[in-house]
Amino acid sequence: MFILSAVSSSSSSSSSVPSSLPPFSLSPSISLSFSRVSLPPSSSSSSSSLKLFLPLSLHFTPPKLSSPHSSLRFSASRAMAELIQDKESAHTPSTTDVTRNDPPHSRAFLDLRSEEELLSCIRRETEAGKLPSNVAAGMEELYQNYRNAVFESGNPKADEIVLSNMTVALDRILLDVEDPFMFSPHHKAIREPFDYYTFGQNYVRPLIDFENSFVGNLSLFKDIEEKLHQGHNVVLISNHQTEADPAIISLLLEKTNPYIAENMIYVAGDRVIADPLCKPFSIGRNLICVYSKKHMLDIPELAETKRKANTRSLKEMALLLRGGSQLIWIAPSGGRDRPDPSTGEWYPAPFDASSVDNMRRLLQHSGAPGHLYPLALLCYDIMPPPSQVEIEIGEKRVISFNGTGLSVGPEISFDEIAASRDNPDEVREAYSKALYDSVAKQYNVLKAAIDGKQELEASVADVSLSQPWI
Repeated sequence: MFILSAVSSSSSSSSSVPSSLPPFSLSPSISLSFSRVSLPPSSSSSSSSLKLFLPLSLHFTPPKLSSPHSSLRFSASRAMAELIQDKESAHTPSTTDVTRNDPPHSRAFLDLRSEEELLSCIRRETEAGKLPSNVAAGMEELYQNYRNAVFESGNPKADEIVLSNMTVALDRILLDVEDPFMFSPHHKAIREPFDYYTFGQNYVRPLIDFENSFVGNLSLFKDIEEKLHQGHNVVLISNHQTEADPAIISLLLEKTNPYIAENMIYVAGDRVIADPLCKPFSIGRNLICVYSKKHMLDIPELAETKRKANTRSLKEMALLLRGGSQLIWIAPSGGRDRPDPSTGEWYPAPFDASSVDNMRRLLQHSGAPGHLYPLALLCYDIMPPPSQVEIEIGEKRVISFNGTGLSVGPEISFDEIAASRDNPDEVREAYSKALYDSVAKQYNVLKAAIDGKQELEASVADVSLSQPWI
């Protein structure tokens, strides 16, 4: 999560930094602590300057998993101690290059023709010292779960799909073990010479039951795309369900809105750029990289360095918005949704009102027109998170074939809500609640269509479902 505070440069309170700021939930379960950073006013804005309470610089170094005797789940403290290495210098770019030349590495996985050969190759690379045992165990578990999910779909070419997608995935994982990729604060999806975006799309596509999947309010996605082309900024205030959310969103929109599918920026926590099984998929997405508040104190002596690292990422976001035409996805809830322990029912986690309000202010001070839209996502069955937040990196990936849903609601006017209230705190809470209520309503419609088997008949007056791929 992160907290932003936008105030006029003439505000009498501009010199006071709050000692405690409420959490702002980002995907996946991100929470940042902040110090003040001031940005000069943009040429198109008024004399007000934007003061951001942000924690100062960052360069991500992936964990070095060199021990062949490590367990499958490695210590988050050890991983983060290596991840946090601050190698920032005057020559360190803040944005990752959009190409990555593959260095020489073992291509053992690419020529495999059967499951037996694939599993033998994992063991052979481990025995040769090229794969840490914990990563090898994760590879084998991922293969088994992915295979079962794809075969569950009933696709007659399931065996071919599984072998093709898993050999490429394992090749990319092995490459990153041998030559770890380093994420910059603003990471742009790597599309060449290897297209990581398409790789992620191809991998997740067989897990989606498109016959039982739906998109709500396609016309609004068209409106959003038009605004982006006009130089406007758009922030999607969303719930968050799985590690596969970015791919699922893109797959549901690729037929009608490929520009949105490929250009969306996701705010990402350190864990999805540290876990060796996640990294190849993260490389294919546009990201703003931050450290999670939930894990900020795992290594107390690194907490301040992490806070400073987050500043640069959030300053990157502010500068991106200054340029206009940015589409950013954020989950102001504290992380992935989890089921109610008493009922087992999944539902969007509550939004933090301060988080929503601070994002609104960031848009307001960007110098470009800005819009917040409520977005609902239902896909938990594809790859549900652990029942509780875990400290260790290397969670088990439970995977299944299932229907998914995505819906966007109309933009909600802050001014209309503010006009009927005098208390700023009440306005903030009311605006956040209006966004959350829209997400919850859309989610219920998607749930009725998918889990309730009502399909397109689940549509209501302001949530019109469709299946544009059919």
